[in-house]
Amino acid sequence: MVRRNIQDSVRRAMGDTPVVLLNGARQTGKTTLAQELATTPGVRYFTLDDAATLALAAGDPSGFIRNLSGPVVIDEIQKAPDLFPAIKLAVDKDRRPGNFLLTGSANVLTLPRLSESLAGRMEVIPLFPFSAGELNGRREGFVKRLFDGTLAKAKPISTNDDLAVRLVRGGYPEAIQRSDDDRRGAWFASYISTILQRDVRDLARVDGLHALPNLLKLLAARSSGLLNLADVSRDAGLPHTTLTRYLALLETVFLVHRLPAWSPNLGKRLVKAAKLHLVDTGLACHLLGTDAKRLTDDRSLLGRMLETFVVGELRKQLSWADPRTTLYHFRTAAGAEVDVLLEKPDGSVAGVEIKACATVGTADFAALQELRDQLGRKFIAGIVLYTGDQLVPFGDDLWLVPLTALWAE
Repeated sequence: MVRRNIQDSVRRAMGDTPVVLLNGARQTGKTTLAQELATTPGVRYFTLDDAATLALAAGDPSGFIRNLSGPVVIDEIQKAPDLFPAIKLAVDKDRRPGNFLLTGSANVLTLPRLSESLAGRMEVIPLFPFSAGELNGRREGFVKRLFDGTLAKAKPISTNDDLAVRLVRGGYPEAIQRSDDDRRGAWFASYISTILQRDVRDLARVDGLHALPNLLKLLAARSSGLLNLADVSRDAGLPHTTLTRYLALLETVFLVHRLPAWSPNLGKRLVKAAKLHLVDTGLACHLLGTDAKRLTDDRSLLGRMLETFVVGELRKQLSWADPRTTLYHFRTAAGAEVDVLLEKPDGSVAGVEIKACATVGTADFAALQELRDQLGRKFIAGIVLYTGDQLVPFGDDLWLVPLTALWAE
């Protein structure tokens, strides 16, 4: 079984917090991880995927929680949202840490009634599809090295995986087990249908649910691009208000996420629009109907999918390594652009440019150099990730780094 790098973070949270919510998309391994944690003596496990358990929990949430004793794991908590106030009452009576481990396939932080009921009592830990490091049996140290100045000591992993194959496969546990493209495609089709037909319907009444699959395909085609709501609204044939609502729902069920623009006062006019990314490149490639060969031949598409992949890998690493560090993108009106910018609470910044090629020139460092020169001491490092295999310094605080260093220890 693949060991999840977030596991230690979950155990630490359960050591000092009454309620811990393991939150993430369907089929990312939440149940497997929760069941493993539930093997501790005295811990009871319930899943609301079980119809009888769900009926009891939804019919009498206060009674259901009141009759539980000792640490308890409740899987798929979003199916019975009325449990949250009952859990709040139980926690207020007994604030021992680790009493409740919950898992959910909908982002409670976007559902105010749920998140507010456990404010100050619950820690939310995200669980994403497998990271590249997890699939290689490693706990990645890329972000730490990026900020502590030890990037040159990283030992990139040699791999036989073709980059396009890695992107098309994605990171969902079920998908990576299917080497046959058709069978993996069948899984993705079923996965999308389940989420759109069941999870979204459970979250909100959606008129014209048939428009969501087409919208998701349009968003996949725009993955790693600036989110222009007017363009998407026109192409999808949806009113702006409806599109905004649908996007919020797709984010709530962890199919897409936005990468906000970074906007400090640099004395220049900046582009403020967020970038949009799908949560998994395998899912995006399926929606676009592309296989590894087409991805290899279409360099533009390969570049967009690689950027989405890197952003996803950094989000995964931050979830266990440095959750207070925030991801952004940076772009000026003049066209200078840094694909990913990482900012720590103290204001220190690192920039990452992503190139789907094995040859990089001076021009590829121009935006990072501009950012470095304007930020001064706050700028810690700027790197260009590329598909070559040499790690090379490129001036003060600038590095050319192989993509495989992203999942090195």
